[in-house]
Amino acid sequence: MEEKKILTTGEIRSLERDGKFTLFAVVSRSSLRRDKNGKNYWDIALMDREGTLEGKIWSNAQWWDARGEKPVTVAEPLEFELFRDLEGKTLGLLGQVTEFRGQTQYNFNGVSFVNQKKYPPHEYVQRSPIPEARLEEEFRELLSECAGPVGDFLSFAFFDKGLWEVFRSCPAAVSHHHAYVGGLLEHTIAVARTARSLARTYSETGMEVNLPLAIGGALLHDIGKMESYEIPPGLKMTVKGTVIDHIVLGYTTFSALAGEFGLDEGIALAIGHILVSHHGCREYGSPVLPATPEAMIVSAADELDFRLFCWKNATDQMEEGREISDYHPSTQRRFWKREETDGL
Repeated sequence: MEEKKILTTGEIRSLERDGKFTLFAVVSRSSLRRDKNGKNYWDIALMDREGTLEGKIWSNAQWWDARGEKPVTVAEPLEFELFRDLEGKTLGLLGQVTEFRGQTQYNFNGVSFVNQKKYPPHEYVQRSPIPEARLEEEFRELLSECAGPVGDFLSFAFFDKGLWEVFRSCPAAVSHHHAYVGGLLEHTIAVARTARSLARTYSETGMEVNLPLAIGGALLHDIGKMESYEIPPGLKMTVKGTVIDHIVLGYTTFSALAGEFGLDEGIALAIGHILVSHHGCREYGSPVLPATPEAMIVSAADELDFRLFCWKNATDQMEEGREISDYHPSTQRRFWKREETDGL
C-alpha cells in the first residue's frame, strides 16, 4: 500500500467529495455481487474502534497479499483463498469519497490482505463509548430496584448462571444500532432506564404498573441476542440468530432459567410476554402484540432507544452546516439536526 496517513472511519466521514484515504479495518460484512455489466464487485462494511464504514470494491480495484515484507499483486482475488471469505479479517484499503444518486459513497480501489498477527482483528472492533465499569454499575443499580422474586431471579440468571460474562460484551445488532462490543448492555440499560421512568410516571396517575416487572422485563428483553451474534474476530450473525431469531432464542433461554429457578408461574408468564412482544408488532418479528402496561412500556422504550440512536448516528455523520440527513431505510425517514437558536 502507498505510504499515506492512515485515517479512522470517523476522519474519513469528514472528508469532502473526491477525498482520498488509507484505512485499516476489520470486515464486518461482505457480499460478492455483479454489476450491470456482469462484473464482480464487493459490497462491504468495515469497522474500527470509531465506527463503521460501508462501501464498494469494484472490479477494477487492485489487490495485494501484504503479509510479507513486500506486497505481492493478486491478479484474481477469487482464486486467492484468503480473499474468498473476507468477514472477520483485517484489511488495508485505499479509498476515495464519491457520490452516487446524491448520497456519499466510499469506493475502495486498493485492497491489501495484511498480517493478521501484526494487525489483529479484535483491535479494530468498535466498543461502546461508555466505560464497561460504569455500565455494570448502572445495570446492578437497576436490578436492585427489582425487589422480591423478580430481583432474585435476575441475580440468579445473570450472575449465578453466568449470563453476564457473555451479555456484557455482546453487540445489540450487526448494523442497525449499537453494533459494537458492549452495545447490548448499553442499549438494555437505556431501555430499562426509560421503562422505569415511564412506569413511575403512569403509576402516579393511578395506572396499575408493576415496576419490578417493567424494569426486569427491560433488562431481559434482548437476552436472545447472546446467541444471535458473534464478535471474535469480526461481528456477524450466527446461524441460530438468522433462522430462529433473538426473540425466540431469548424466550427459550428465559423459560429454561425460570424453570430451574422455580420462578412463580404468573411472574414468568408476565415477563415471557414482555420478551415475545417487545418488537411491538408482528411485522417486526413479535409473535404477539404487547397486551399489558409493562409490555407496552418496554416495547415503547425499546423502539425509542433504537430511533434516537439512529438519529444520533445519522446526524453525527453529516457534513458541517447540513441540517437534513440522507434517507434512513431502517426508520423510513430523514433526520433533522436542528440548529440551536436563542431562547431554546
